[in-house]
Amino acid sequence: MKRTKLKIMMQLIVLVRPMMGVMLLAILLGVLGFLCANFIPILGSIIISDILQGNNSWGTIIAVLISIAISRGLLRYGEQTCNHYIAFKILAVIRDKVFTVLRKLAPAKLEGKQKGQLITIITNDIELLEVFYAHTISPICIAVVMSIIMSLFIGGYSIYLGMIAFVGYCVVGILIPIITSRKTAKQAQSIRHEVGEISSFFLDNIRGIQENIQYQQGNKRIDEINKMTDHMSSKEQQLKRISGKTTMWINNTIFGFGMLMFVVSSMMYVHNVVEFDAVIVSTVSMISSFGPVIALGNLGHGLAQTLASGERVLDLLDEKPVVKDVSSSIKIVEANANVENVSFKYQDTEILEDFNLNVEENQVLGIVGKSGAGKSTLLKLLMRFWDVQDGRINISNKDIKTIDTKNLRQQQSYVTQETILFKDTIENNIRIAKKDASDKEVIEACKKASIHDFIMTLPQGYKTHIGELGETLSGGERQRIGVARAFMHDGPFILLDEPTSNLDSLNEAVLLKSIYEQKKNKTIILVSHRESMMKIADTIFTVASERVS
Repeated sequence: MKRTKLKIMMQLIVLVRPMMGVMLLAILLGVLGFLCANFIPILGSIIISDILQGNNSWGTIIAVLISIAISRGLLRYGEQTCNHYIAFKILAVIRDKVFTVLRKLAPAKLEGKQKGQLITIITNDIELLEVFYAHTISPICIAVVMSIIMSLFIGGYSIYLGMIAFVGYCVVGILIPIITSRKTAKQAQSIRHEVGEISSFFLDNIRGIQENIQYQQGNKRIDEINKMTDHMSSKEQQLKRISGKTTMWINNTIFGFGMLMFVVSSMMYVHNVVEFDAVIVSTVSMISSFGPVIALGNLGHGLAQTLASGERVLDLLDEKPVVKDVSSSIKIVEANANVENVSFKYQDTEILEDFNLNVEENQVLGIVGKSGAGKSTLLKLLMRFWDVQDGRINISNKDIKTIDTKNLRQQQSYVTQETILFKDTIENNIRIAKKDASDKEVIEACKKASIHDFIMTLPQGYKTHIGELGETLSGGERQRIGVARAFMHDGPFILLDEPTSNLDSLNEAVLLKSIYEQKKNKTIILVSHRESMMKIADTIFTVASERVS
């Protein structure tokens, strides 16, 4: 969904509501701080005016100058403290919302998405929103209030001088940012997308470092990275050029309106419309009071990438899950399943069509078939990671869409083809299946999965750290840890997708024996290409395109 900049800003501002008191305090401190900053040169101009006119009443003004100079620093510190407090609090809230959404979207909505893009949104894009919350909202409010105050102050000498000041503030604070933002919007959005693309590219190549070395693709990959970064750098340079031109236009505009104020006020003095001090004070006030609106003038290009990041974050927060969790009183009481006339497409690809299958309780059901026939998809449908488009799946004689999702997942143990391990110890990787498991339970699960003896050969045993994604373990060792998790979870349904694809025949035999022993009180669905795996199956289904035999 395409959003305007105003809509993005309004949606981001809504999140400030719980901290509105702190935001108002930041605005108040900012206004007072800029008033102090503005009146330092203004009071100085009054002193000069008094000296030129032969007055000696400027001693008190010097004392006031010293006090407001000190106050300016303290007020600025207070304003920035409030703004950054708000920013960091809201960024924490946004991160929490993003992770909540990701949990709801997973796994169906996240499959096929580039992980690098997601990582960039979670880290870089959210971090960039700090610019909006710490350096945008209150500065805009401060600029508006200060423009009104200073226009009225200068207008106290003459309404015409006040109008000149107000127009100058509007040109620098509104017109220039609008023109700049229109020039930079598409480039900023493109840069944020390219940052995600580069992250994805790096992630892919780090994971495939061995293949790059084996097939001597290193130089080619480096060339591709250089092309991507050079392309992004060229766009960033364009933004910087626009930024430089914006600064030039802001400075020229300030100089122009300062000269206009001086000329008009001088002519008014010549015609006895205003006093002499009005010429000096109004001109100095005009030139020195652009600070708040200069911040707005620079927002046009500085805020472009921030709003592009904000749009990416908001788009993610607005994503709707393909499968919605169910909270109901309907629970699984029997470990049986029935698949009735099920059809399922992934995007435009037909995976299953008019598929029927009966899964009896306390049986081992073997499923075989060619790659791409839909075997793994069937297990994901039984886990309700996806919902069927046509037909119906019943578990425990109840429609799977009506069963309490938490209870459904508690009753199922699922082992995928690629076991995902976390950067932690072996025992903690197994305990994710049961947080309060005792050491004895962990060891028992590992013995069933034929991995205990290997673990005991490691210097730290179950306390051994296995690195990111379990990179220090072989494929077979990772796979057996995944099976140990399934045994630990102890659900009445065990869904196994190629659980021995990386094992030798000896370990496969031990594991098959353990799996077969589980059928006394569990229902097991076993997907495999290996005929040896099917020896423990009570029933074997062959999945083929448009048919089950």
